[in-house]
Amino acid sequence: MPSPARVFIVDDHPLVREWLGNLLRQQPDLVVCGQAEEPPAALAAMLASPPDVAVVDLSLKNGSGLDLVKDLSAQLPKVAIVVLSMHEELYYAERALRAGARAYVMKRESTGQIIEAIRQARAGRVFANPDVLSRLAERAIGRPYANRGTIEGLSDRELEVFRRLGHGQPTRQIAEELHVSIKTVQAYCARIKDKLGLPDGAQLVREAVRWVESSGPTGGGA
Repeated sequence: MPSPARVFIVDDHPLVREWLGNLLRQQPDLVVCGQAEEPPAALAAMLASPPDVAVVDLSLKNGSGLDLVKDLSAQLPKVAIVVLSMHEELYYAERALRAGARAYVMKRESTGQIIEAIRQARAGRVFANPDVLSRLAERAIGRPYANRGTIEGLSDRELEVFRRLGHGQPTRQIAEELHVSIKTVQAYCARIKDKLGLPDGAQLVREAVRWVESSGPTGGGA
């Protein structure tokens, strides 16, 4: 019988880590080998002892889960990455898969779906909502869907800044948590305004708040 797959959990909510850990311990083919609440600690731990699977939340307080996915994909390409998130698939699933994740599953899905996503990723297969996979296929054959003036047209980092603005984070806090300068965040804000056709910073914040609120608990939430 093969050894259980070693799974590392990255989530900044202790209750989520405990819930997922308990869920995995009930599976004979999976074992929790570690956990972390922020990207730097997670990356360091996994570089020291690579797991078979990394389960990563996108909304992390001290950094970007999407950036962590990119770092893991570049530095530990044999680690299968599963993104477990509250973010609406429309905005984030394709980004996560492009960044190197093999699976994207919503936290609201059944425990069976979450376990299946981990097993499929471990086996080298891609797991996501069929609509997401269809969009990926369309882009692969040259049918882009992101248009100027839409949220989908923002870059990964621009979307992260936009989401944090919508949650009321000031520029300084965003800079600190993303480990960049205030001027860099301001530059992102300027590009977001330009892409979305917004006249000023106040309107940018209002639009970000509106987007987060309209997305609900599955959209721009933390």
